[in-house]
Amino acid sequence: MNKTTIETEIINAEERLRLAMLASDVSVLDELLAPEIIITSHLGTLWTKQEDLAAHKSGAFKIDRLEPSERLIQIHGEVAIVSVRMQLLGSYNGSPANGDFRYTRVWAVSASGTWQIVAAHIGMVAEDS
Repeated sequence: MNKTTIETEIINAEERLRLAMLASDVSVLDELLAPEIIITSHLGTLWTKQEDLAAHKSGAFKIDRLEPSERLIQIHGEVAIVSVRMQLLGSYNGSPANGDFRYTRVWAVSASGTWQIVAAHIGMVAEDS
């Protein structure tokens, strides 16, 4: 598979992820997150796939807006690294969770041949950046 095809697949997977996050669509999130995913929050805490899905399922995460910009994609064989800046408007456990964030995700081809996220890191972008 060539880099252009892989990049298109990753762009499509990223959009599926964004829409699933907005809708708290746990079934799509379950497909896209690898069982062993490592998620590092913007506060430096680690989350498991189960914790992330539970937060969406329970309504603890509520995302009203998630607008991407400044997307960079690197392809390394069957691994893709995505860095994307996101304007987020939403809440976590009823408290506002709005801001400018940068998400870094590592996508890898699963045993079934689909792209899944194996690692994710969320950082808050400083106001003067």
